[in-house]
Amino acid sequence: MSTKSHACILTSYHIFFHFIVHNLSPTSLTMAITPPFSSSLHVFLLWILLLSSGHILSDCARVFTIINDCDETIWPAITPGDSFGGGGYALRAKESKVHTAPVGWSGRIWGRTKCNFDSNGNGTCLTGRCGSSLQCSASGATPSTLAEFTLTTQDWYDVSLVDGFNLPMSVRPVNGKGNCSIAGCVGDLRQNCPPELSIKAGGKVVACRSACDVFNTDEYCCRGVYGNPVTCQPTYYSKKFKSACPTSYSYAYDDPTSIFTCSGADYTITFCASKNRPQCSYHNNKLGCSGSTIGFSKNSVLALMLLFLPLL
Repeated sequence: MSTKSHACILTSYHIFFHFIVHNLSPTSLTMAITPPFSSSLHVFLLWILLLSSGHILSDCARVFTIINDCDETIWPAITPGDSFGGGGYALRAKESKVHTAPVGWSGRIWGRTKCNFDSNGNGTCLTGRCGSSLQCSASGATPSTLAEFTLTTQDWYDVSLVDGFNLPMSVRPVNGKGNCSIAGCVGDLRQNCPPELSIKAGGKVVACRSACDVFNTDEYCCRGVYGNPVTCQPTYYSKKFKSACPTSYSYAYDDPTSIFTCSGADYTITFCASKNRPQCSYHNNKLGCSGSTIGFSKNSVLALMLLFLPLL
């Protein structure tokens, strides 16, 4: 068992007993701590009460479900990647992987395309490469679509096109509290990339560079006299990015409609997401699809308690 998992379990037990002591009446508490407290029914009902409080594990870890909804293999890259398979791996079309990251993790996730790695994990990618390694320890090459996270009591997350675009990407919080909006885009900017920003391979546009990357001017890069939100304004190119991906960062100071917060959520990161296809992931052992959840409400908890009360 990892140190992080052990810490989460200890946190859960602490919350469990704190919940019992502070939420049960003296009579109920006396009944709970005397035989047959150890019966499975008692434990089951008490854990339902605790689960209804919505705090188990949410304060020490987040579950990330990474889905490849593209029609080809991609190679997700994550930095820092200790909690994410070492920082990179192959993910075939329609496959997914689940990871757990501790609160306090701050990093980025992106996708790499058209990669070729040998058995030692050495190779290269057409877009998004991080040097010559399968497992990334540094940022990827531009252009690449980035999902960025800072996990705290209140998580911060966004999808950024500031470094360009190579894959459609969305971030969907599951069962969180707060704003918890979906970030990213389901449209493919490569299909409408201005020719001067396009990167082509085999006669097809495989990525769309940022105007800063192409022209390297202060205006496009939001630096120098343009290095503040007052003087750095949307440009022709950032507006095209924003039109295709309205909940993504299109330039450095595109904060109001691009950065989101959520508390106690798990996250589904989908490459090549579809508007019409629900995405599902797990949060505290409850299945959530497209923002809906299957779990216990407070009313259902009370109903279960009343149903089983005669059996106690």
